[in-house]
Amino acid sequence: MKPIDVTILLLNDFYASTALAPIEVFHSAGRLWNLLTGRESEPCFRVTVASLDGLPVETPYSVGLVPEVSIDQVGNTDLIVVPASGLDLDAQIEKHRALPAWLRRRYERGAYIASICTGAAYLAEAGLLDGREATTHWSTAEDYRERYPGIKWRPDVFVTEDRRVLCSGGVYAAIDLSLYLVDKFCGHEVAVQTAKALLVDMPRTHQTGYAVLPLSRSHSDENIQQAESFMKKHFASDLSIERLAATVNMSPRNFIRRFKQATGLLPGKYLQALRISIAREMLEDGAASIQTVSSKVGYEDVAFFRALFKRLTGMTPAEYRVKFTGLRSHESGTRGFVELDAK
Repeated sequence: MKPIDVTILLLNDFYASTALAPIEVFHSAGRLWNLLTGRESEPCFRVTVASLDGLPVETPYSVGLVPEVSIDQVGNTDLIVVPASGLDLDAQIEKHRALPAWLRRRYERGAYIASICTGAAYLAEAGLLDGREATTHWSTAEDYRERYPGIKWRPDVFVTEDRRVLCSGGVYAAIDLSLYLVDKFCGHEVAVQTAKALLVDMPRTHQTGYAVLPLSRSHSDENIQQAESFMKKHFASDLSIERLAATVNMSPRNFIRRFKQATGLLPGKYLQALRISIAREMLEDGAASIQTVSSKVGYEDVAFFRALFKRLTGMTPAEYRVKFTGLRSHESGTRGFVELDAK
């Protein structure tokens, strides 16, 4: 099999691992497992590392990287990987203003274009994501949705692919994206062998279990703030719309309207998100019984609780407990925060 030509880009002020991880995964595919098991090496990728001008780049933490070529010196390439750059989007786009047009030309010549985390912004600037599904880090998703409204943002997933354009969410989703591409271009067996050789998991599907977002957006409606406080104190109770509306002397219809206008959520959805946020804390603290957690957050029907938890986090309560037990800092806590909806 002829090796796939892949170009890994280096940007200034970027996260080095979002270039180094793909370099190492692609370099290892078809090579490392074979060497470890006494077989002949069969490299699946030919890797080229490029910066915009061919000069070394710097990271925010004083690690410099040296490319092989500039983007104008890149020959034929089947795949281009754009790493994550800094959070000041306007400054980064200005600093790398030659990149979007170059990506567009390469896409039109048939290359696959893939981005990691905030690198999706360069694909968006190039117009490559218009009308397509895309993902990025959950914390930047709302800003990107406002800035690029013509894109179908999916911040609940780790990897998206839509007509030769791929995106991944989060810095270390670089590994997930790279293994996904190994699987795509070289087959599942090679991808599994590469993951085993590097001692990493096969690509994850959802990032919702990792996301931490405010339960509702900031607002100044004092009556609704009062209702939110009441819900947080009595989250496990039977909180009907009539009861909640009565706490702030509103009619149920007016309460629903005002609550949605202030928080962005209907009261029932807000209560579900609140309960699952608190359930996450209990599971992170090592709660032994899913039934107990379900009951303590107000759900006697444990099957409903499991289904709701999975919908909001992308994993079952048991899976979440195994993955995150002991992770939460007891000093800072996370009460009042919730992950993105996985729908």
